[in-house]
Amino acid sequence: MTSHDAQGTSGASDANNNRWSDLDRPPLNAAALRRALVREGGLWSRVDVVQRTGSTNSDLVERAAKGDAREGTVLVAEEQTAARGRLDRQWTAPPRSGLFFSVLLNPAEVPAARWGWLPLLTGVAVATGLSRTAGVDTALKWPNDLLVTVGDDERKAGGILAERAGDNGVVIGIGLNVTLRADELPVPQAGSLALAGATGTDRDPLLRGVLRSLEQWYVKWRRCGGDPASSGLQETYAAGCATLGRMVRAELPGDRSISGEAVAVDGDGRLVLATEDGVQEPVGAGDIVHLRPA
Repeated sequence: MTSHDAQGTSGASDANNNRWSDLDRPPLNAAALRRALVREGGLWSRVDVVQRTGSTNSDLVERAAKGDAREGTVLVAEEQTAARGRLDRQWTAPPRSGLFFSVLLNPAEVPAARWGWLPLLTGVAVATGLSRTAGVDTALKWPNDLLVTVGDDERKAGGILAERAGDNGVVIGIGLNVTLRADELPVPQAGSLALAGATGTDRDPLLRGVLRSLEQWYVKWRRCGGDPASSGLQETYAAGCATLGRMVRAELPGDRSISGEAVAVDGDGRLVLATEDGVQEPVGAGDIVHLRPA
């Protein structure tokens, strides 16, 4: 799975995988998750929980390529040793300190040009699910970061990474810090649900809530042919996007950058910047830096 920058600490030993190694971080109950999520006519077809892997995204992409996974497969890891974020950044966290998982989707009836909305849809689904189950207000930083408020600071608690899997599939990875403690933060900008005052940090109901929310949003979007307007996705994303209305710097491929006010997310899921030159420039890929007011 994934996030955008390092959000946790590494250095876990085999002992950390022991069921009783950290009583504040109990293991996920795979059987209970399957009973709750896998049902006839539902999206989720299979839920696997592994103790340790390199990257759930890489594993699921490989399984999809071999034909060993169908739509709705969910792969969860208690620990990842080689997780990747956007731009191949590394992502590590202590065992059982968060939710690290990937899902396989096959939006065949949606034009491929609209698949770029899937990471944004996932962000909306995660934020909605966490609001219900953890009582935490999660904001979205375009295009794929999950933000929480710790004290007076906006902190990154997780991220989303989408990868193509064969001709018809998309694997979406989600990494979310749940119980990461202050002394485990690798950088001051990192956060977790616990540090943001979550009403609950039991990962089983959190994962169920996120996956049910993702199913609801994905099915609605797919029924609308991926149309972000008629599905309500574009409006909902904009309402929860902490990037809009702020001055930002977009660091683009090729060592380019542009600055301006983030004024909209367009129909293609691009962030629109109003520059000092009076030009509205859409950004489809790149790092976004929220600038502090002068």
